Amino acid sequence: MKFRNALLSATLLALPIAASAQPITGLYIGAGAGVNVMLGENAQFVRSPFAGNSKLDTHFGPAGQMSLGYGFGNGLRAEVEGDVMQNSPNSFQGARSVSGQELKYGGMFNVLYDFVGLTPYVTPYLGVGVGYQEEQFHNVRLVAPAGSSLQTGTSSEGSFAYQGIAGVAFPVSPALALTLDYRFMGLTGNRNYGALAVIPAGPVLTNIKSTNNYNNMALVGIRYAFNAAPPPPMAPPPAAVAPSPISRSYLVFFDWDKADLTDRARQIVSEAAANSTKVQYTQIEVNGYTDTSGTPRYNQGLSVRRAKAVAAELVKDGVPANAIAIQGFGETHLLVPTGPGVREPQNRRVEIIIK
Repeated sequence: MKFRNALLSATLLALPIAASAQPITGLYIGAGAGVNVMLGENAQFVRSPFAGNSKLDTHFGPAGQMSLGYGFGNGLRAEVEGDVMQNSPNSFQGARSVSGQELKYGGMFNVLYDFVGLTPYVTPYLGVGVGYQEEQFHNVRLVAPAGSSLQTGTSSEGSFAYQGIAGVAFPVSPALALTLDYRFMGLTGNRNYGALAVIPAGPVLTNIKSTNNYNNMALVGIRYAFNAAPPPPMAPPPAAVAPSPISRSYLVFFDWDKADLTDRARQIVSEAAANSTKVQYTQIEVNGYTDTSGTPRYNQGLSVRRAKAVAAELVKDGVPANAIAIQGFGETHLLVPTGPGVREPQNRRVEIIIK
């Protein structure tokens, strides 16, 4: 048993990421089939063997629906639905036997919301709908204990309808999902159906008034989204990183608005020059910078002057002039980020990079 549980867990963990739940964007179609369970339907009669109010109970019956919808990419979607339900009478208060069929069909407009992200591979959803349903009595026959009877032909009448929807979707692929949902549908108002009552005095035309109609549907379905995004490609293995060349850097700092080397600055330049003779270098970069006080144009020139002062000191200390590359970056590339017009000592610098 432990092995089977471990195998099941490993299988679930190995499911492809492509089957994970994603919000629907764009057009989709869906269809479902299942069972409808009607609550007892109240009926009223005039001039029939069944006077007053009675309750018609029905067997479980088949139900189906098809839908065309649009997803907005944020979990919200809207759809139009066509549906059909069929139930046969099971019992009727005061009747010895019942037979026939009751059929409902119509269209609904639904608004639903998918709770994407609650679980990795299942998406719960809730929805509401309004629409119109046609209810049809087809050869419904009620026989009283004394032998009198009442029978309809094929008679139908429509009503506005409403429904609530709760379900879950199981993604099979980015586009395809299996669905399982429950729907409660109610019809508004009353519906009247013509009937023929056979009583001892002879046949009498009458009618049946249906005063309520409530339906509980459980449907298993399938849904296909046309604009589903393909699964993300697998990331390629990281490329081997070439070893970076060894480099050394030295920072030389300056007084505000100055390009003159201090004693400490000459000491650092001398150290950089001495170390350049101990390594195999290809180039020595000398990059000048300023703080943000002053105008950008002035700071650009000041950064170049500082770089040239350091380069000249390097040459004085024995570094070949043709090995030195001089650049000025002005007030860009701040070592310490500041706003404009700030005198920051660490930004007044020259960086020596030995590569």
